Amino acid sequence: MKFALFGNTFQSDKSAHVRHCVETLRKHGNRIAVDGLFMRFLQKKVGLNFTPDEVIDSDCFTADMVLSMGGDGTFLETARRVGAKDIPILGVNTGRLGFLADSENGTIEETVRALCEGRYNVEQRSVLAVTSEGDTIQGYPFALNDIAVLKRDNSSMIAIRMEVDGQPMNTYQADGLIISTPTGSTGYAMSVGGPIMDPKSATVGITPVAPHSLNVRPVVLRDDIAIDLKVISRTHHYLLSVDGRSEVMNEATALKIRKANYTIGIVRVSGLSFFDTLRHKLSWGTDPRN
Repeated sequence: MKFALFGNTFQSDKSAHVRHCVETLRKHGNRIAVDGLFMRFLQKKVGLNFTPDEVIDSDCFTADMVLSMGGDGTFLETARRVGAKDIPILGVNTGRLGFLADSENGTIEETVRALCEGRYNVEQRSVLAVTSEGDTIQGYPFALNDIAVLKRDNSSMIAIRMEVDGQPMNTYQADGLIISTPTGSTGYAMSVGGPIMDPKSATVGITPVAPHSLNVRPVVLRDDIAIDLKVISRTHHYLLSVDGRSEVMNEATALKIRKANYTIGIVRVSGLSFFDTLRHKLSWGTDPRN
């Protein structure tokens, strides 16, 4: 198999895990391509020298599988690089939580063996796309986790007018609004009280951030709807965040959010279910009295 390796460039203390991963992949006769930025980090900052079969210096690459070495932030950036290529991604957690990862540092030997023997599953996860009418969105407009509209510059709330399939739904007076996929429901949206959604459900979550009303609650909708947003701000600007990649938009810029025409494949080797992961990594259902 041909594996493409991507990783974060600020955890030099995790270099032993990268070395072990490379050695294990080579031992099983696999070809290895490494992201150029990650490769240069390993060579200059970590002192890890090896010769990959290919160095990836653009978003044009091929592989049978991608390994994302780091935490959830690294995984989201890897998903951006993979885009619509239909290459499955395995997260190898070298960060703190690694909710999207299915392999931990101590299991890489067993994981690589399972991959080479075909003992894994691929879960297809939905992606959101955002387009604009007004300012041009400069960054990558696709999100595996969430798209958020947030206030900036001062403490004043913003007003966010939302339409669903051309029909008015609500005007949120809040610090922001998060539109999340089921994958992103355990991220930013969950931290502000949003619903947890099964990754296999064809849904999107609408979660206000600090709404100034007791009768505003998160909502779960079908993911084949058309969402249109218009922002009113005292500063005449707002912040658009797409999987944590933020840029400033003029309030005259309306946003359209739709389900993307591709999915991201997440590799599962461990056999743990989504609810197993909730219990294991987020202590879901744990009774602190026991």
